[in-house]
Amino acid sequence: MATPLEKALDTMVLTFHQYSEKEGDQFKLNNKELKLLLTEQLPGFISKKRDESAFQKIMNNLDCNKDNQVDFQEYATFLACIAMACNDFFHSFPDKTPRQK
Repeated sequence: MATPLEKALDTMVLTFHQYSEKEGDQFKLNNKELKLLLTEQLPGFISKKRDESAFQKIMNNLDCNKDNQVDFQEYATFLACIAMACNDFFHSFPDKTPRQK
């Protein structure tokens, strides 16, 4: 049986490929695929406005090699940054730290 962390890693990888295989290069997210992934999988991290300039800014920040696509390494770095931001948030507010059951 997989551990929670193994399940989380599996989900991270499978989610990337679920969206990257929609069109074009199956190992990279284009702008449209990234936008769909963010709106469907991370709606709480995307502003309610969801304007095109906000998505383009995210794409530009993630696309380190400037090929107008987000590869798995850039995606994983993005998720790590989100995880660190969440950790910092919970560290700042100890009463909001997730508790183990």
